[in-house]
Amino acid sequence: MDDQTQALAAGPAPADPAQGGLAAKLPPHVWFGVSAVFHYLGPAFAVLLFPHVGVLGMAWLRIATAALIFAPLTRPWRTFARADRSTRLLLLAFGACLAVMNCSFYLALDRLPISLVAAIEFVGTIGVALIGLRSPRNLAALAVAVTGTLLLIDVKWSSDPLGLFWAFLNGALFVGYIVLGHRVARAGAGDGIAALGGAMAIAFLVVLPIGFTDALPAFLSPLLLLAAIGVGICSSVIPYICDQLAMSRLPRASFALMLSLLPVTATLIGVIVLRQIPSLTDCIGIFLVVAGVAFHKPAR
Repeated sequence: MDDQTQALAAGPAPADPAQGGLAAKLPPHVWFGVSAVFHYLGPAFAVLLFPHVGVLGMAWLRIATAALIFAPLTRPWRTFARADRSTRLLLLAFGACLAVMNCSFYLALDRLPISLVAAIEFVGTIGVALIGLRSPRNLAALAVAVTGTLLLIDVKWSSDPLGLFWAFLNGALFVGYIVLGHRVARAGAGDGIAALGGAMAIAFLVVLPIGFTDALPAFLSPLLLLAAIGVGICSSVIPYICDQLAMSRLPRASFALMLSLLPVTATLIGVIVLRQIPSLTDCIGIFLVVAGVAFHKPAR
């Protein structure tokens, strides 16, 4: 078993701080900041394409774009050929998580405001903290975040339960993305991105039969196809690479703590791109979710 496979199979082992190039020169918080901008910018533009290629068609185009870009750069077939059984299972789980997470995310965005989907997405990060460290402080943080989420949900329990189902499924899978992504990233930024390419290839195979029919109109319109490719790059290439560069140098708990900023990012992008103006109650709910995630004490 070669060094890359041993590093991937080792799971959450300490990352090598001596990583060369731009990845090592810039602080990990910078990479997180770039990811935070694109994490919802790409999906916000994707919502505008839903009427043309459908929700699952857009998810298919997003994942297909990322898989095709990663393929020549990371050569996922080599990653799988050199990996042992446990590493292959890790990549399979990571790829399946990416596929279902992206589909459920878009299905939620099709029915709910992006700020609500983001708030639900990040309540799970407090659950990660509670698993690592149970304390009165973390219980209080969870209560604050749940209160904020309930304010955001408001009457949508009855008006759109299906949208909430997809949003909560996406939130659960996002926790899986953090956990599995950190296991992959502990091999180092370079090997983590190589493993990400392998996982993205798996994700493409998972969605291949699901959204292909819906995605066909994009192949008949060069402008629409170009827009879909742009969404894929902004949604699944730039932020996922930046996440790996940040995860490889940040503890999982620190990364989860920084995620408290993303509901705010989602709300601002929703206002600018989708004209989704939050009410006063929504703003209070978003503030409580952010406060809850920021207040929790991560496990060492």
